[in-house]
Amino acid sequence: MATRRQQFDDLVLDSAARLETRLGPSFQELEFAVEDVPPTDPAPWEREGAPLGRAFPSHGKTPARIVIYRRPIESRAESQRELTAIVQDVVVEQVAALFNLPPGDLDPRYDDGS
Repeated sequence: MATRRQQFDDLVLDSAARLETRLGPSFQELEFAVEDVPPTDPAPWEREGAPLGRAFPSHGKTPARIVIYRRPIESRAESQRELTAIVQDVVVEQVAALFNLPPGDLDPRYDDGS
């Protein structure tokens, strides 16, 4: 049986895989990672609670990276269905930020909460 962490990792990978067809070859340039919590040094624009994810652009030979933070997301989800939806939206938001796209253009199922 998979642990909660493994199940969460699978949600992130499934969410990322859904975007592969939209991004084509540039998708292969991305790395995805899951951390339990964000670092204690938030960016200046991250003053309203813990971030759910971060997008890091490529730098030199280091590829672009998306980091998703498990515990802040799990604390917001009241059900498995909601957890899946939040993970998907956070992955879409972070990938969209890297590619300078509106999240809704990247994934029509994106829910911006409005």
